[in-house]
Amino acid sequence: MCQHEPHCPPADASDREAARPVAFRPEQGWTLLCNGVVLFEDTGALLPDGRAVAPHRPVPAPRRPASHRAPRSSRRCLAPAA
Repeated sequence: MCQHEPHCPPADASDREAARPVAFRPEQGWTLLCNGVVLFEDTGALLPDGRAVAPHRPVPAPRRPASHRAPRSSRRCLAPAA
């Protein structure tokens, strides 16, 4: 499907989402890539062979334990004394 250089990653590659968009429908929430993958705004995808890829949003970083945080008094915004 991909006719440009360098060629885009195939639909079964782990970096398939790096392919160039050929159709973009933001009002409908999808983008067609030149490797035949349809990406959805929820980060899911539909592969050319009909397989679905579940949404894979990034997982937020875990919170640091309280012992690694700044002391509570240094986190407050104090108004200057008048």
